[in-house]
Amino acid sequence: MIGRDGVTETEIKKSRFVCALARVRTEDEAVAFIAARRREHRAATHNCTAYVLGDWADISKSNDDGEPSGTAGVPMMEVLHRRELTNVVAVVTRYFGGVKLGAGGLVRAYGQSVAAAIDAAGVVERVPVTIVTVTVDHTRAGRFAADLHARGLNLGETSYGTGVSTEVHVPDGELGAFTAWAAEATAGHASVELGASTYVEVPVV
Repeated sequence: MIGRDGVTETEIKKSRFVCALARVRTEDEAVAFIAARRREHRAATHNCTAYVLGDWADISKSNDDGEPSGTAGVPMMEVLHRRELTNVVAVVTRYFGGVKLGAGGLVRAYGQSVAAAIDAAGVVERVPVTIVTVTVDHTRAGRFAADLHARGLNLGETSYGTGVSTEVHVPDGELGAFTAWAAEATAGHASVELGASTYVEVPVV
């Protein structure tokens, strides 16, 4: 999915293309976002749309909004699929500048508008993790925290009591290896408690 909502603008042969992206969870949210963009840009020549939904990207729809069939919504949607995105909606608003682009030019313009907006927003992957609480004594806490950061692990809250407890988001396939590593890194003095399962968002480079 995209890293954040965002809007980008490009000019191609005097036409202005404004692409807005948003993260959505349902078709109703996608439709509402499209309606809001169309209200905001009611004076535009076209407001073309595409969205992809579902864990398996199994719901996808597009609309050319008056552009020649297949020259706007479809290339927008193809970019979303090519980038392997889901739960995202794109609206490209076009203000016609007086120069016709032709079918090929329109396909490139709408596709490039969405691609540029995705590049600006960034892409993240949702990774299933288990929240693991690791408790160590105060004398080992600083070194252990540095080791956690060095491993690039996603950390949650840290609390202080008789020991120092840190929440670590461990990818589901790495629980055994992490538990063994935590024991080795603390000379067997770490207490490891498995918690709930959740998802974290990891930037895709």
